[in-house]
Amino acid sequence: MIQLNMEIEKVKKYIDVLDEREKEVIIGRFGLGLQKERTQREIAKELGISRSYVSRIEKRALMKMFHEFYRSEKEKRRK
Repeated sequence: MIQLNMEIEKVKKYIDVLDEREKEVIIGRFGLGLQKERTQREIAKELGISRSYVSRIEKRALMKMFHEFYRSEKEKRRK
């Protein structure tokens, strides 16, 4: 449980690199904030887009967050 909370805090730290739609998908998928986790199908229906498009948005958003995390970790190591 502690590990999960630590991971969620990391996600919240890097979510600001995303655009609004990407944020909406990630928050919905992982149940961040007060929302519960939702499936790609549920999010697709809510946004009026295909499930496969939600999948692409999710993948792109996670990659953006990973790159930002990697970049900041690299900067920390230089100091």
